[in-house]
Amino acid sequence: MSRWFVYFLFYSFAGYGLEKLHAKLSHAPKQVRKCFLLLPLCPVYGLAMTVLLAAAPKEMGFLPLALLGGLICTGAEYAVHLFYDKVLGVQFWDYTAMKGHIQGRICPQFTALWGLLSAAAVKLVQPWVRLLAVPPWTAFLLWIVLAADSVLSWSLLRRYRDTELLSLRAVLAQSRASSQSSTSL
Repeated sequence: MSRWFVYFLFYSFAGYGLEKLHAKLSHAPKQVRKCFLLLPLCPVYGLAMTVLLAAAPKEMGFLPLALLGGLICTGAEYAVHLFYDKVLGVQFWDYTAMKGHIQGRICPQFTALWGLLSAAAVKLVQPWVRLLAVPPWTAFLLWIVLAADSVLSWSLLRRYRDTELLSLRAVLAQSRASSQSSTSL
């Protein structure tokens, strides 16, 4: 079980890196590109890759793997977006400007990109990730840290419904602003 948790964490962190790179290259106005307050993770990437690794036959060719990866990643993307939107009232991405989008949650352009990236990750990255050895006690500590950060992030998002607050600097600024407004009354 800890092996799959390590895969989830690795690809969530890699996804965070991809998101930061995309934000930087595209000069996106939204620079906070993670889904947790403290941890630099985008769990949609970890979820999608973990499902793909579990579902894909060992010797699948690149193109069929890219097709399967595109479907799985897009399904994960849709489900995670729907969850964040309906349960927490936030949106981390919006594809409404993209042709062929579905409710702004998914679009064919990113489906193709996810397919290619996920197939490349399975073929080129996963053999190295498989070599990562994490002792059970370390996996347990990581579970605790992830759970604690999940609770903090969930509370913050439910209260303020603002993904830009998922950084300590933003939380501290929000806290100062709240305390200043309450003392001026």
